[in-house]
Amino acid sequence: MTSSSSSSSLLLPFFLIIFSSLILVSSSRRSLIDRPHHPPTNLPRSGFRFSLKHVDYGKNLTKIQKIQRGINRGFHRLNRLGAVAVLAVASGPDDTNNIRAPTHGGSGEFLMELAIGSPPVKYSAIVDTGSDLIWTQCKPCTECFDQPTPIFDPKKSSSYSKVGCSSGLCDALPRSECNEDTNSCAYLYTYGDYSSTRGTLSKETFTFEDENSVSGIEFGCGDQNQGDGFSQGSGLVGLGRGPLSLITQVKETKFSYCLTSIEDSEASSSLFIGSMASKIINKTSANLEGVVTKTMPLLRNPNQPSFYYLDLQGITVGAKRLSLEKSTFELAEDGTGGMIIDSGTTITYLEEGAFNVLKKEFSSRMSLPVDDSGSTGLDLCFTLPDTEKEIAVPKLIFHFKGADLELPGENYMVADSSTGVLCLAMGSSKGMSIFGNVQQQNFNVLHDLEKDTVSFIPTECGKL
Repeated sequence: MTSSSSSSSLLLPFFLIIFSSLILVSSSRRSLIDRPHHPPTNLPRSGFRFSLKHVDYGKNLTKIQKIQRGINRGFHRLNRLGAVAVLAVASGPDDTNNIRAPTHGGSGEFLMELAIGSPPVKYSAIVDTGSDLIWTQCKPCTECFDQPTPIFDPKKSSSYSKVGCSSGLCDALPRSECNEDTNSCAYLYTYGDYSSTRGTLSKETFTFEDENSVSGIEFGCGDQNQGDGFSQGSGLVGLGRGPLSLITQVKETKFSYCLTSIEDSEASSSLFIGSMASKIINKTSANLEGVVTKTMPLLRNPNQPSFYYLDLQGITVGAKRLSLEKSTFELAEDGTGGMIIDSGTTITYLEEGAFNVLKKEFSSRMSLPVDDSGSTGLDLCFTLPDTEKEIAVPKLIFHFKGADLELPGENYMVADSSTGVLCLAMGSSKGMSIFGNVQQQNFNVLHDLEKDTVSFIPTECGKL
């Protein structure tokens, strides 16, 4: 058992509870744009607020089951995110296909509700901070997946129009061509999990939860859509850094999201865009005593322009800062490596060598035997004792440039009653590292694109 300065205590039911620096958990087995782009009109002055639901919302699943399902959903995406940067470099700087076709996230973990057209037709969309394009399936659909809401019919909307070939956003698409018969912009947009959408870049009125309507939003009207990564929604809303994203199109520079605990099956998470993000954060800070905001710079990667990169400089486990090469998490000049922050990836993945060092140090500071059964699909698990007792787990601190972020225990430890194990909710990857959504839960995560910063504000997200 480690000292209280470098560890936290855990006691049993099967979930993590925070009591100041103590974390209590049950151990009982029982229980291109070179052309100008004109932003849409009718922009609201107060910003937007959306409720977000986890894709497994309302399902009778344990925390670890939800994490396992998220890992499975993100498997192909994670592998391709790690490989694509290497491919882009290996092909050389003159390979325009690689330069103009970076990888996008896709298959996110949260859904938002919105409406499209006049009259407005409601649909649910995956929220993705790892891509830009807004799109939904459209009639007539030659290749479409099953979706929970009716497929959008452009012929029934009085505000629908196709985007011309000279549009700046048509040029901003990684892959597009002009349909000369209709003078419209045809697109193909692919994602890290090998899913794709193909169709016509179009323009519509979007109505959001708070009944704010914005006309002139350019989106993908997809009539050929492949892959199983989107079946939980009826399309996708990109929140990336590019000109196609919702954030850019509504001409806002701030957004934040506040994700509730993955084990809370009833609570909704929240997304705030524009001035609404600042208002909520100011209100939260005023109502919570001792709240400390951690702010750090966001980095840009020209090879992956949609992603939000963090400058991670080290990690502390317990009282020990891990001995890692300075270059471990650096974003290299060739666009490889680095760490992105991503709401659509479930757990944090660290570069393989760094994760192995963390895993060794973490194991040495635990008083429980390592479980090697592989029953959970997570890399590091421990066998829980048969009787209830306090269990000390090491503190975990991420040292970013500008701020040290200490994670609450429930953001990195998960107990599984069915197999009697306690696991670290993190994994390893090759190349790129990813800061996942379990590690972000119960923080209001503010992206300020004017200052190129991201801030973490401890928040009871379910009460916003």
